[in-house]
Amino acid sequence: MKQLNDLSRLLTIVLIATLSLSGCKKEAKPAETVEAPVVEAPKTRDIWTKEQANEWYKQWGWLRGSDFIPSTAINQLEMWQAETFDSATINRELGWAENIGLNSMRVYLHHLAWEIDPEGFKQRVGTYLDIADKHHISTLFVFFDDCWNPTYQRGKQPDPKPGIHNSGWVRDPGDKIHEDSTLTVSLEKYVKDVMNHFRDDKRIVLWDLYNEPGNSNYGNKSMPLLQKVFQWGREVNPSQPLSVGVWKQDLVDLGHYQLDNSDVITYHNYADPKQHKHWIDSLRSYGRPLICTEYMARTKDSRFDNIMPMLKEENIAAYNWGLVAGKTNTIFAWSDPRPDGKEPPVWFHDIFRKDGKPYKKEEVAVIKKLTGAK
Repeated sequence: MKQLNDLSRLLTIVLIATLSLSGCKKEAKPAETVEAPVVEAPKTRDIWTKEQANEWYKQWGWLRGSDFIPSTAINQLEMWQAETFDSATINRELGWAENIGLNSMRVYLHHLAWEIDPEGFKQRVGTYLDIADKHHISTLFVFFDDCWNPTYQRGKQPDPKPGIHNSGWVRDPGDKIHEDSTLTVSLEKYVKDVMNHFRDDKRIVLWDLYNEPGNSNYGNKSMPLLQKVFQWGREVNPSQPLSVGVWKQDLVDLGHYQLDNSDVITYHNYADPKQHKHWIDSLRSYGRPLICTEYMARTKDSRFDNIMPMLKEENIAAYNWGLVAGKTNTIFAWSDPRPDGKEPPVWFHDIFRKDGKPYKKEEVAVIKKLTGAK
C-alpha cells in the first residue's frame, strides 16, 4: 500500500511538472522580428510663396552695390585661401563703397577653398561679413559658376595676363563635374556645411546658388548640378531665400527651371535701357521681387547714369560688376583684349582705381545722388 501511495505521489509530481512546462510553452512569446530602421529622405521646403518673398524684400529697402572681389585677388581662390586672404584690402575698399552710399555686395565663393580647410574657410567668410557689416554692407554669396577658366588648383594663383578680362577667374566646379560624378558628394557637403553655418545670419541677403549655369557652352549639361543645388538648399532651409539668376534667353530649359524654383527673381543684364526695361517688364509677371545681380558695361551702353536710376525707380536691387580695378582686369571688355596692358579709353567695368580715386567723378556724383550719400 505504501508503495502504491509512493507511486501515486510520484505520478502526481510528474504530471504537475509536465503541465507546468506545457504552460510555460503556451505563454512564451515568439521572438520579435527586428526590422531595419526606415531612413527617410531629407525633407525639402517648398519655394516661397509670392507673399513671403515680397514681405521679405520690404526689410531691405533699396539694395545697391557691386560684384566684389578685392583688387589684390585674381579669382575666388586667391580671395579665400588662407595665405592670400586680404582683410586689410577688403576693409579699405568696402570703406570706399560705403562712402558713396553702396550698401550691399555680391561675393563669389569656391568649393576648393572650403575643401582645403573647411573650418578656416568658414572663419574667413565670417571675418568678411564682420568687415562688411562694419561698413553697413550686406552680402549675397554665390556658390557655383560656369564662367571663364575650366580648371583650377590650390595654392598660388596665376598672374594676370595683360589686357585680358578675367584672365585668371575660375569656374566652380568646372569641367571636373562632367568627368568625375563622385565630386557631387563633396559639393553637397560644401553647400550644406556653409549654408547651415550661416543659415540665420542677418547680414546675408540671399544665397545665389549658381552663376550663369550653361555658360562656357555647357548648355543643359549644367542642369543636373542646378537641380541638385536647389535640392540641397531646400534641405537646409535657411532663413535667407534661394535664387539662380537668368542671363540668356536661348537657354530655355535652364531659364525656366531657374525662374520656377527661385524664391526671388535674380537676373543679369548688360544691355541698353530699352532692352533692360523689356527684361524687367517680362520678369514682373512672376510677381516676385527683382534683383539685378549684374549690370553696367560702359561700352555696351549700360551705365550708372542710364540704368541705375531706372532700377531705383523700379525698386530693383542693383549690383554692377566691379568695385575697384585690380587683378581681374575687368576694366577691359570681354571681346576687346589689349595685350599691351594699356588702359582702355573707356573702362568696361569698375568704379575706383587702386588708390581709391574714382574712374569718373561724374559717375560717382550720380551714384551718391541716387543713394543719398554726402
